[in-house]
Amino acid sequence: MNTHARRASSFGAAAAAYAEHRPDYPAAAIAWAIEPVASRTHRPLRIVDLGAGTGKLTAALTGQGPAGPGPAGQATVIAVEPDPQMLAELRKRAPGVTALAGRAEAIPLPSSSVDVVICGQAMHWFAPEIAMPEIARVLTPGGVVAGLWNAMDDRVDWVAGLHASSGRDNAASVSSFSQRDRGDDDGITSWLRAAGTLTFGAAEQSQFPHGHARTADSLIETLRTHSMFLIMDPPEREAALGRVRAYLAATPQTADGEFVLPMQTIALRAVRR
Repeated sequence: MNTHARRASSFGAAAAAYAEHRPDYPAAAIAWAIEPVASRTHRPLRIVDLGAGTGKLTAALTGQGPAGPGPAGQATVIAVEPDPQMLAELRKRAPGVTALAGRAEAIPLPSSSVDVVICGQAMHWFAPEIAMPEIARVLTPGGVVAGLWNAMDDRVDWVAGLHASSGRDNAASVSSFSQRDRGDDDGITSWLRAAGTLTFGAAEQSQFPHGHARTADSLIETLRTHSMFLIMDPPEREAALGRVRAYLAATPQTADGEFVLPMQTIALRAVRR
Protein backbone atom coordinates (compact mmCIF):
# COMPACT_ATOMS: atom_id res chain seq x y z
CA MET A 1 0.00 0.00 0.00
CA ASN A 2 1.45 3.40 -0.95
CA THR A 3 1.73 6.28 1.51
CA HIS A 4 -1.32 8.13 0.16
CA ALA A 5 -3.48 5.02 0.51
CA ARG A 6 -2.15 4.34 4.02
CA ARG A 7 -2.97 7.89 5.06
CA ALA A 8 -6.44 7.72 3.51
CA SER A 9 -7.28 4.56 5.44
CA SER A 10 -5.71 5.59 8.75
CA PHE A 11 -8.49 7.58 10.39
CA GLY A 12 -10.71 4.81 11.73
CA ALA A 13 -8.29 3.98 14.52
CA ALA A 14 -8.68 7.54 15.83
CA ALA A 15 -12.40 8.02 15.15
CA ALA A 16 -13.43 9.15 18.65
CA ALA A 17 -10.45 11.51 18.96
CA TYR A 18 -11.16 12.88 15.47
CA ALA A 19 -14.72 13.71 16.47
CA GLU A 20 -13.55 15.38 19.68
CA HIS A 21 -10.55 17.36 18.47
CA ARG A 22 -10.99 18.33 14.82
CA PRO A 23 -12.42 21.82 14.08
CA ASP A 24 -15.87 22.44 12.70
CA TYR A 25 -16.67 24.49 9.56
CA PRO A 26 -17.80 28.14 9.43
CA ALA A 27 -21.35 28.80 8.30
CA ALA A 28 -20.15 31.43 5.80
CA ALA A 29 -18.04 28.86 3.94
CA ILE A 30 -20.92 26.40 3.74
CA ALA A 31 -23.32 29.10 2.55
CA TRP A 32 -20.90 30.13 -0.21
CA ALA A 33 -20.38 26.53 -1.27
CA ILE A 34 -24.08 25.81 -1.77
CA GLU A 35 -25.14 29.29 -2.95
CA PRO A 36 -25.37 28.54 -6.72
CA VAL A 37 -28.14 26.03 -6.11
CA ALA A 38 -29.61 27.45 -2.87
CA SER A 39 -30.28 30.82 -4.52
CA ARG A 40 -32.57 29.34 -7.16
CA THR A 41 -34.13 26.32 -5.45
CA HIS A 42 -37.32 27.08 -3.54
CA ARG A 43 -37.54 23.86 -1.57
CA PRO A 44 -35.32 22.16 1.00
CA LEU A 45 -32.07 21.07 -0.61
CA ARG A 46 -30.97 17.45 -0.87
CA ILE A 47 -27.35 17.36 0.26
CA VAL A 48 -24.77 14.58 0.43
CA ASP A 49 -21.86 14.96 2.83
CA LEU A 50 -19.39 12.75 0.98
CA GLY A 51 -16.48 11.32 2.95
CA ALA A 52 -18.36 12.49 6.01
CA GLY A 53 -15.96 11.03 8.57
CA THR A 54 -17.40 11.42 12.07
CA GLY A 55 -19.90 14.04 10.94
CA LYS A 56 -18.17 17.35 11.65
CA LEU A 57 -19.63 18.89 8.47
CA THR A 58 -22.86 16.88 8.75
CA ALA A 59 -23.54 18.53 12.11
CA ALA A 60 -23.11 22.00 10.61
CA LEU A 61 -25.38 21.15 7.67
CA THR A 62 -28.13 19.82 9.93
CA GLY A 63 -27.87 22.58 12.53
CA GLN A 64 -26.61 20.17 15.21
CA GLY A 65 -23.18 21.75 15.46
CA PRO A 66 -22.00 24.30 18.03
CA ALA A 67 -23.15 27.21 15.85
CA GLY A 68 -26.78 26.03 15.94
CA PRO A 69 -29.09 26.23 12.89
CA GLY A 70 -26.94 26.05 9.78
CA PRO A 71 -26.93 27.80 6.40
CA ALA A 72 -28.51 24.81 4.65
CA GLY A 73 -31.86 25.48 6.33
CA GLN A 74 -34.23 22.50 6.36
CA ALA A 75 -32.09 20.48 3.97
CA THR A 76 -32.25 16.71 3.79
CA VAL A 77 -28.69 15.58 4.55
CA ILE A 78 -27.27 12.15 3.76
CA ALA A 79 -23.82 11.24 5.06
CA VAL A 80 -21.68 8.80 3.06
CA GLU A 81 -18.47 7.40 4.58
CA PRO A 82 -16.29 4.38 3.68
CA ASP A 83 -14.55 3.72 7.01
CA PRO A 84 -16.72 1.60 9.33
CA GLN A 85 -15.23 3.04 12.52
CA MET A 86 -15.71 6.63 11.38
CA LEU A 87 -19.24 5.77 10.24
CA ALA A 88 -20.07 4.21 13.61
CA GLU A 89 -18.87 7.37 15.38
CA LEU A 90 -21.00 9.51 13.05
CA ARG A 91 -24.09 7.40 13.71
CA LYS A 92 -23.50 7.68 17.46
CA ARG A 93 -23.15 11.46 17.34
CA ALA A 94 -25.88 12.18 14.74
CA PRO A 95 -28.47 9.42 15.23
CA GLY A 96 -31.16 11.22 13.24
CA VAL A 97 -29.07 11.50 10.05
CA THR A 98 -29.19 8.94 7.25
CA ALA A 99 -25.62 7.61 7.20
CA LEU A 100 -24.58 5.17 4.48
CA ALA A 101 -21.47 3.13 3.83
CA GLY A 102 -20.03 4.18 0.51
CA ARG A 103 -17.18 5.80 -1.36
CA ALA A 104 -16.83 8.79 -3.65
CA GLU A 105 -16.04 6.33 -6.43
CA ALA A 106 -19.27 4.36 -5.79
CA ILE A 107 -21.95 6.53 -4.18
CA PRO A 108 -24.94 4.46 -2.97
CA LEU A 109 -27.59 6.82 -4.36
CA PRO A 110 -29.71 7.02 -7.53
CA SER A 111 -28.76 9.17 -10.49
CA SER A 112 -29.86 12.83 -10.45
CA SER A 113 -31.07 12.49 -6.86
CA VAL A 114 -29.28 15.32 -4.98
CA ASP A 115 -28.68 19.06 -5.33
CA VAL A 116 -25.32 19.30 -3.53
CA VAL A 117 -22.36 17.01 -2.95
CA ILE A 118 -20.12 18.60 -0.35
CA CYS A 119 -16.92 17.21 1.14
CA GLY A 120 -15.22 18.39 4.32
CA GLN A 121 -11.48 17.67 4.53
CA ALA A 122 -12.01 14.66 2.26
CA MET A 123 -11.86 15.37 -1.46
CA HIS A 124 -8.07 15.04 -1.64
CA TRP A 125 -8.46 11.34 -0.79
CA PHE A 126 -10.70 10.64 -3.81
CA ALA A 127 -9.59 9.20 -7.14
CA PRO A 128 -10.83 12.18 -9.18
CA GLU A 129 -10.97 10.42 -12.54
CA ILE A 130 -13.54 8.00 -11.04
CA ALA A 131 -15.12 10.15 -8.34
CA MET A 132 -15.96 13.19 -10.45
CA PRO A 133 -18.11 11.28 -12.99
CA GLU A 134 -19.78 9.48 -10.08
CA ILE A 135 -20.50 12.78 -8.33
CA ALA A 136 -21.88 14.14 -11.60
CA ARG A 137 -24.12 11.07 -11.86
CA VAL A 138 -25.89 11.67 -8.53
CA LEU A 139 -26.20 15.45 -9.00
CA THR A 140 -29.11 17.10 -10.75
CA PRO A 141 -28.22 19.46 -13.61
CA GLY A 142 -27.27 22.76 -12.02
CA GLY A 143 -26.27 20.98 -8.81
CA VAL A 144 -23.07 21.84 -6.96
CA VAL A 145 -20.01 19.86 -5.94
CA ALA A 146 -17.97 21.58 -3.24
CA GLY A 147 -14.94 20.92 -1.07
CA LEU A 148 -14.00 22.55 2.23
CA TRP A 149 -10.58 22.40 3.90
CA ASN A 150 -9.60 23.88 7.26
CA ALA A 151 -6.05 25.16 6.84
CA MET A 152 -3.67 26.59 9.42
CA ASP A 153 -3.10 30.25 8.58
CA ASP A 154 0.66 30.16 8.23
CA ARG A 155 0.67 33.80 7.09
CA VAL A 156 0.71 34.44 10.87
CA ASP A 157 4.32 34.20 12.03
CA TRP A 158 3.82 31.96 15.05
CA VAL A 159 1.52 29.65 13.07
CA ALA A 160 4.21 29.35 10.38
CA GLY A 161 6.62 28.33 13.14
CA LEU A 162 4.13 25.79 14.46
CA HIS A 163 3.69 24.39 10.97
CA ALA A 164 7.45 24.07 10.55
CA SER A 165 7.91 22.47 13.96
CA SER A 166 5.47 19.70 13.02
CA GLY A 167 7.59 18.78 9.99
CA ARG A 168 4.47 18.71 7.82
CA ASP A 169 5.93 20.29 4.68
CA ASN A 170 3.03 19.20 2.48
CA ALA A 171 0.22 19.67 5.01
CA ALA A 172 -2.82 21.77 4.30
CA SER A 173 -1.85 25.31 5.18
CA VAL A 174 -2.97 28.54 3.55
CA SER A 175 0.37 28.75 1.72
CA SER A 176 0.01 25.24 0.30
CA PHE A 177 -3.36 26.15 -1.22
CA SER A 178 -1.89 29.25 -2.82
CA GLN A 179 0.65 27.10 -4.69
CA ARG A 180 -1.78 25.06 -6.77
CA ASP A 181 0.65 24.67 -9.65
CA ARG A 182 3.18 22.63 -7.71
CA GLY A 183 1.03 19.48 -7.48
CA ASP A 184 0.91 19.17 -3.69
CA ASP A 185 0.45 15.73 -2.21
CA ASP A 186 -3.10 16.41 -1.08
CA GLY A 187 -4.20 16.31 -4.74
CA ILE A 188 -6.06 19.64 -4.72
CA THR A 189 -4.77 20.53 -8.17
CA SER A 190 -6.05 17.19 -9.47
CA TRP A 191 -9.52 18.04 -8.25
CA LEU A 192 -9.40 21.46 -9.88
CA ARG A 193 -8.41 19.93 -13.20
CA ALA A 194 -11.06 17.21 -12.91
CA ALA A 195 -13.81 19.72 -12.12
CA GLY A 196 -13.06 21.83 -15.18
CA THR A 197 -14.50 19.33 -17.65
CA LEU A 198 -17.48 19.32 -19.98
CA THR A 199 -19.57 17.95 -17.08
CA PHE A 200 -18.80 20.79 -14.67
CA GLY A 201 -18.24 24.48 -15.09
CA ALA A 202 -14.96 26.04 -14.05
CA ALA A 203 -14.13 25.60 -10.38
CA GLU A 204 -14.33 28.68 -8.14
CA GLN A 205 -12.36 29.19 -4.95
CA SER A 206 -12.85 31.38 -1.90
CA GLN A 207 -11.67 31.37 1.70
CA PHE A 208 -13.13 32.31 5.06
CA PRO A 209 -11.56 33.25 8.39
CA HIS A 210 -11.86 30.56 11.02
CA GLY A 211 -10.28 29.64 14.31
CA HIS A 212 -9.96 26.67 16.61
CA ALA A 213 -9.86 27.13 20.40
CA ARG A 214 -7.04 24.94 21.71
CA THR A 215 -4.59 24.46 24.54
CA ALA A 216 -1.15 23.00 24.01
CA ASP A 217 -2.46 19.60 25.11
CA SER A 218 -5.57 19.67 22.94
CA LEU A 219 -3.62 20.85 19.90
CA ILE A 220 -1.29 17.88 20.32
CA GLU A 221 -4.38 15.65 20.42
CA THR A 222 -5.65 17.29 17.23
CA LEU A 223 -2.36 16.60 15.48
CA ARG A 224 -2.56 12.95 16.55
CA THR A 225 -5.67 12.65 14.34
CA HIS A 226 -3.83 13.82 11.21
CA SER A 227 -2.91 11.08 8.78
CA MET A 228 0.78 11.93 8.71
CA PHE A 229 1.03 11.23 12.44
CA LEU A 230 -1.36 8.28 12.40
CA ILE A 231 0.88 6.28 10.07
CA MET A 232 4.14 7.03 11.88
CA ASP A 233 5.85 4.43 14.01
CA PRO A 234 5.13 5.33 17.67
CA PRO A 235 8.69 6.48 18.57
CA GLU A 236 8.84 8.72 15.49
CA ARG A 237 5.38 10.13 16.23
CA GLU A 238 6.19 10.93 19.86
CA ALA A 239 9.46 12.59 18.87
CA ALA A 240 7.68 14.76 16.29
CA LEU A 241 4.93 15.72 18.72
CA GLY A 242 7.57 16.43 21.36
CA ARG A 243 9.08 19.03 19.03
CA VAL A 244 5.67 20.62 18.60
CA ARG A 245 5.08 20.64 22.35
CA ALA A 246 8.45 22.32 22.91
CA TYR A 247 7.59 24.96 20.32
CA LEU A 248 4.21 25.64 21.95
CA ALA A 249 5.84 25.98 25.39
CA ALA A 250 8.39 28.48 24.03
CA THR A 251 5.89 30.61 22.09
CA PRO A 252 4.15 33.44 23.99
CA GLN A 253 0.83 33.01 22.15
CA THR A 254 0.55 29.34 23.12
CA ALA A 255 2.59 28.90 26.30
CA ASP A 256 -0.18 29.39 28.83
CA GLY A 257 -3.80 28.27 28.77
CA GLU A 258 -6.25 28.45 25.88
CA PHE A 259 -5.53 30.17 22.58
CA VAL A 260 -7.24 30.36 19.20
CA LEU A 261 -5.35 28.75 16.35
CA PRO A 262 -5.83 31.06 13.33
CA MET A 263 -7.21 29.17 10.35
CA GLN A 264 -8.74 29.80 6.98
CA THR A 265 -11.39 27.55 5.50
CA ILE A 266 -10.64 27.06 1.81
CA ALA A 267 -13.77 26.46 -0.25
CA LEU A 268 -14.01 25.18 -3.81
CA ARG A 269 -17.16 24.72 -5.83
CA ALA A 270 -18.24 23.80 -9.35
CA VAL A 271 -21.69 23.59 -10.96
CA ARG A 272 -22.86 20.58 -12.91
CA ARG A 273 -23.85 21.52 -16.44
